[in-house]
Amino acid sequence: MKLGGLWPLDAGGRLRSYHVVRELSERHAVTVLTTHGPGEEAAALAEALPRCETVSFPHAAPKHGSAAFAAALLRSWLSPLPVDLRRWRVAALQAEARRRLAAGAADLCVADFLTAVPNLPVRSSTPVVLFEHNVEHVIWRRLAEVERRPWRRLPLELEWRRMRRFEGRACAGAALTVAVSEADRRALAGLAPQARVEAMPTGVDTGYFHPNGTRVLPGGLVFSGSMDWYPNEDAMLHFVTEVLGRIREEVPDASLTVAGRNPSVRLRSAAEAAGVRVTGTVADVRPFVAEAAVFVVPLRVGGGTRLKILEALAMGKAVVSTTVGAEGLPLEPGVHYLRADDPETFARAVVSLLLDPVQREALGEAGRRLVLGRHSWARAARAFEELIAEVSPCV
Repeated sequence: MKLGGLWPLDAGGRLRSYHVVRELSERHAVTVLTTHGPGEEAAALAEALPRCETVSFPHAAPKHGSAAFAAALLRSWLSPLPVDLRRWRVAALQAEARRRLAAGAADLCVADFLTAVPNLPVRSSTPVVLFEHNVEHVIWRRLAEVERRPWRRLPLELEWRRMRRFEGRACAGAALTVAVSEADRRALAGLAPQARVEAMPTGVDTGYFHPNGTRVLPGGLVFSGSMDWYPNEDAMLHFVTEVLGRIREEVPDASLTVAGRNPSVRLRSAAEAAGVRVTGTVADVRPFVAEAAVFVVPLRVGGGTRLKILEALAMGKAVVSTTVGAEGLPLEPGVHYLRADDPETFARAVVSLLLDPVQREALGEAGRRLVLGRHSWARAARAFEELIAEVSPCV
């Protein structure tokens, strides 16, 4: 049984879960308990996973910055749950998970993301595997580190410490915690020394993401990701205000496309002022990546591993990323991508690639070879399956 938010397939973690579940369902009976938001089709998940039993409950989590989120934040300070976990606690999902586990309907329960944990019963005879796509408290700590407004930084400082405490308890309480990189494994093992924490590789659909011969825009840059995920919004606001102008000093016709769901008014306003294209939700991100000369990942906040980088490399794209953006991936700077952590260095790296198609092609080819050799979803799912089989021999 897998418990967590799996639909729609519009974020890296959800894609990882979907591909793992799809592979597992070829050999095991898998039940998915999940949620869907307003306007999202729960039936689409069942169609995408025909071998699974899927049960989805409607839920609209309060958005960051909303009055409902502020109320959830105040309530969370009176409970042991951090606000980002409290807003994903769903009564109907809790009840269904409790009913099935009490009835012994599953040999193993996978809590998909830390946000699934508050929906589990406190005690159960069914072993629980915690699938940690990120080290969540590190994301919140980094949010606090980049926040310059004191009235916003203080609650973030409190929240990341609360998240760290909860995350440590969750890892310690699980029969196994699965991380998505060796770096994350070490961080979680240090957080809960008594816990069993193992790492699995990340995959990419190389049949879907591949070079397709699209004509490249000479000065074209692209970033893809869910724009209602704050680390992505922060990255693009930072890039538009601090980096893009420096690039255009050397390459005046440099253009930027931001492809991803639900961009905020703040981001759209900054993009319009800078002449940046913001697509909003798109059915297929590949055309926007294919036409770009360089894929940029200027993340300052984040955790886990970025599937967007593997997808870009699978398409043979040259990538410039911060250390945070590329962490957890087996990429060698200067071979598979260019690493840059401050605005000036990032701009110089992008300019060097825009002016040197030979270097762009070399990076893209090296990255694609790496992805083809090490990052298939079948391989990732097999690694996950081997780990959970050690916890429950019935799997």
